[in-house]
Amino acid sequence: MEDVLAVYTRPRDADHPLVCLDETSKQMLAETRLPIPMKPGRPARYYYEYERNGTADLFMMFAPLEGWRHVKVTDRHTAVDYAHVLKDLADVHFSSARTIVLVQDNLNIHSKASLYEAFPAAELGVLSSQRLDRRIPDKQTLIEEIAAWEHDRNANHTKANWHFTTPNARIKLKHLYPSI
Repeated sequence: MEDVLAVYTRPRDADHPLVCLDETSKQMLAETRLPIPMKPGRPARYYYEYERNGTADLFMMFAPLEGWRHVKVTDRHTAVDYAHVLKDLADVHFSSARTIVLVQDNLNIHSKASLYEAFPAAELGVLSSQRLDRRIPDKQTLIEEIAAWEHDRNANHTKANWHFTTPNARIKLKHLYPSI
């Protein structure tokens, strides 16, 4: 954990960009009745009933020192989808980088085996609270909402302000450290 926190304090290096990768899913829910619009002194009202329209998976890529992010929306959350996200990251978004410093959790699909499952071996040498906190009725609306959010954040070069430091981790997560 301290190694990961130390990565966040490195200076920006265009040849070795830092990219954080995480994923989540979003359930698409459509309204079954028109909401009652807000009036002075009364918020809009939504019916509790909704129509379930499946789910979509989101792969969020964030380069905090670049102020860049990209969200890839997929139908599934498989090793092959993960491998294609990494390929886009390297071939499209950071094609001029020598290496990419990738920070991610240790989910079972985050392995070299995912790449071998998706691509031939010869090719292997060679990306919720701001816009998704409401009902999204379908995948196309989800893609449009994410694109608008992504454009706004990238246009403003919004960076990350890391608050969790190594000294904080040693205090907060003291129970995880061995006693000597």
